[in-house]
Amino acid sequence: MPLPVPFSLTHPARLRHVAVLLLATIALGACTRTVPAEEPVRAVKVMTVGVSVLSAAPEFSAEVRARIESRLGFRVGGKITRRQAEVGQHVRVGQVLAQLDPQDLRLAADAARAQSAAARTQRDLAAADLKRYRELRAQDFISSAELERRESVWKSAQAQLDQAQAQLAAQGNQAGYATLVADVAGVVTAIEAEPGQVIAAGTPVVRIAQDGARDVVFAVPEDRAALIRMGSPVKVYGWSGEREMDGTVREVAASADPVTRTYAVKVALDAAATPALGATVYARPQALAHDGAQAIKLPTSALRQDGGATAVWVLDTATMSVRSQPVQVATADGNEAVIGAGLAPGMRVVVAGVHVLAPGQKVSVYDSKGAAPHVPPAPDAAKSIASDAGAPALVPTAAAR
Repeated sequence: MPLPVPFSLTHPARLRHVAVLLLATIALGACTRTVPAEEPVRAVKVMTVGVSVLSAAPEFSAEVRARIESRLGFRVGGKITRRQAEVGQHVRVGQVLAQLDPQDLRLAADAARAQSAAARTQRDLAAADLKRYRELRAQDFISSAELERRESVWKSAQAQLDQAQAQLAAQGNQAGYATLVADVAGVVTAIEAEPGQVIAAGTPVVRIAQDGARDVVFAVPEDRAALIRMGSPVKVYGWSGEREMDGTVREVAASADPVTRTYAVKVALDAAATPALGATVYARPQALAHDGAQAIKLPTSALRQDGGATAVWVLDTATMSVRSQPVQVATADGNEAVIGAGLAPGMRVVVAGVHVLAPGQKVSVYDSKGAAPHVPPAPDAAKSIASDAGAPALVPTAAAR
């Protein structure tokens, strides 16, 4: 009985069959089309651009300061032995603030007193000689020249006495300068020297804010300093915002601060209504207020950055798509941005969800009173491919041909 012939893939009939199957598979793959997923239609909030009235004014944080603040120091140098003043203490005129070691000043005053006594003795001796020589001149025992010389000696001695007495008075005053007293009534705001420290004459030791009128001091940018004029009104509010005070601009700095590049503005307040010294308040210069002005305002949520410029999404109602519109922000009015250029009344601007949109994207308007419009889900790619694959029945036949 003959043995069976083993199956071989190199058999011509088998090769033709495999080739037909491969061609049919390739043709089927070429005819099948992948349907791309449809971009979802996003629901957005929009607002119609219109002109509204500005109501807010720029507000600056300010501090209540004394109109006159003195830095008191000793008029002589020495070592500080005591300091009676403390920060926040209210002092009166003549109250002792600090003291120096007076020993050296007392010794200097004793030396000046001794010099004065010696000068007085020399003067008295010259006066006695002058009296005697006048009597001799009356008897023609001496010449007129000798008498004049004795008169010159007396005058010189008198001048030396006057000089010694002036030095004694100066040294006596310096001894009194060893005690620092308040020459004005006010509140101690700073201590700049401590006991044991050796200081020179004129070194500040105590800083006192004088009683009386108070100023509200705040800083404004360079572009707004020129708008604030002397005497212009300023509204001042306390920390809680409930208390309102009226003030006037008293001084505007002539030069900007070298670090912050801002200008200091001082506002005068009535002493009776002034808050506590050093309190933080809010100042609203009326010269910078925009009350009653007409402008286009948008919520800050509508703004975005597009290539380094500020832009918004504008809705095209004909195609229900969005486009990017550059705008220029002029200032702020509360929590809203004031648009200086780029928009016109009547435009519809997207105010929520601006960071998930793209130019030309289809959108729908979100209705806050009802549910958001239904967005149909994108068709399943697998089902689309399957249905397309089953449709063309002539693909294998064409491939076979």
